[in-house]
Amino acid sequence: MLTIEVDDRAFSAYWAQLQARVGDLSPVLAAIGQEMENRISGRFETESDPSGASWAPWAPATLESYPKDGNRRLLDRYGDLMGSLNWHADSSSVTVGFGQPYAAYHEWGTKRMPRRGLMFQNPDAGTLAPADERAVIDVLTEWLDLA
Repeated sequence: MLTIEVDDRAFSAYWAQLQARVGDLSPVLAAIGQEMENRISGRFETESDPSGASWAPWAPATLESYPKDGNRRLLDRYGDLMGSLNWHADSSSVTVGFGQPYAAYHEWGTKRMPRRGLMFQNPDAGTLAPADERAVIDVLTEWLDLA
């Protein structure tokens, strides 16, 4: 299993305030998990990475070998990758990811396959795209306002 931790200072102040105001953070973490799942799911529709750049088209070899019964969409041959997208929240953390290990090949790319980012603006640094950061901060802000 591949684990990546996001350490983004943009969240630190909001996170500290939230922890100080409420004990069990699982509801807000669940809201963040759902928000990120929705945003990542939308990337399959737009065929674009977290920064909005279009995914690279298929290589000619991929087109030639593509199964006739496939969905004919990038990263959606049979729906297995998208179907494995999930999140889990507890009282102190949220995990968002894919149940298919080959998701990492798409997130980073390989020598023979271009990167088609799903989760991170920069997967090596573990940074979210600005719009994703803003969405998480918006969820946190809403919860803080209600706390």
